[in-house]
Amino acid sequence: MTQIPENIILFGDDHWFHLLPLTFTRPIGELRTGILTIREKWAYELHANISYITQDYLSEKYPLRIEKNNLLINSSFLPDQILLSYISQLKQNQAIFWKEELIAANVPGEEILELGINKSAWDNLSGTDISSIQHISPLRVTRPQHLFQHNGIEITKDFRRITNRKSSQTFSETNIVFGKHPAFLEEGGVIEACTINTEDGPVYIGKHAQIMEGSHLRGPLAICDHAVVKMGAKLYSSTTIGPYCKAGGEINNAILLANSNKGHDGYLGNSVIGEWCNLGADTNASNLKNDYSEVRLWSYVEKKFVQTGLTFCGLIMGDHSKTAINTMLNTGTSIGIACNLYGSGFPRNYIPSFSKGGASGFQKTALSESLTMAERMMARRQIHLDDLEADILKHIYLNHDSITP
Repeated sequence: MTQIPENIILFGDDHWFHLLPLTFTRPIGELRTGILTIREKWAYELHANISYITQDYLSEKYPLRIEKNNLLINSSFLPDQILLSYISQLKQNQAIFWKEELIAANVPGEEILELGINKSAWDNLSGTDISSIQHISPLRVTRPQHLFQHNGIEITKDFRRITNRKSSQTFSETNIVFGKHPAFLEEGGVIEACTINTEDGPVYIGKHAQIMEGSHLRGPLAICDHAVVKMGAKLYSSTTIGPYCKAGGEINNAILLANSNKGHDGYLGNSVIGEWCNLGADTNASNLKNDYSEVRLWSYVEKKFVQTGLTFCGLIMGDHSKTAINTMLNTGTSIGIACNLYGSGFPRNYIPSFSKGGASGFQKTALSESLTMAERMMARRQIHLDDLEADILKHIYLNHDSITP
């Protein structure tokens, strides 16, 4: 077995555009599916430093690090044992492909930028296309809905990664814990008078997370570090409540990336909510059409609604967006970043970034208003909106149309 380079560089290729609005403010590797982000999964498996080739306006926050020896990995692929086996055998200037798309390459530092931006440079690689090999079908994230589609499987994989050779804290006798899979309570986690059903998958409760009394949890389920689950919440399978999030009401097969709130009653299913979002009390997001037909989602690449192949698909919401109380959202709604929704009725299914309004119409929010709203919410988590974060939001505001292809 060859020595795997200790410097990993994740790149997103054109898939970054297809994952908007979630990727307006981050590389693909910072998206969460399961318990961990994609970056954290690769870091765990390869025990390496990780940096990014990403959009220029994100590169200061997510800088590229180049060493003498580097492993370039397509961040749309999720690690599994088969991929890791092939990657571990790569020698310098060797690569593996999936239907002619680069998965990973072992490359020296002087060639790394060429490979990241110029596909013709791949001709210099000695590669193996593994797509024709039987029984190989890696999980990928190339569309927003893939995050919640893979979430149950990834929770189970991440559960094994995180809890390997560790012991759970003891669940108190006020809880009812049953099922054939394990439940794990990290140090500082608090849970009392709740039901935990692990019949279909494990339940993970992170460090200093708080699950208030009367909550019902069904695995596979992840409640990450410092998250808060409100009283009487109903969290169904394949759901992830990200770090520092607040969750209440009914949530099914949904992901809150981090620092977002759905703290009250209302339904959220088959959805992905970005960071620094807030769903007002009794916000309901439909995930199934009345006629049970296939759901369409807005594509920032094709500039139109495209079929998802799914019957169940709810809400995709970019960072810093908010809904007022009693907001109603149609099946397959895509909301950009820094939006503010309010008023009665169902707003349209695609809401551009920096919009405010509702079913009666939208107008563009002033940049200063968007920055103030972001600053106020972040301050509630004792985090300052620094110049770097503000500059990213400013760049998206001023160059929104040119960011998309």
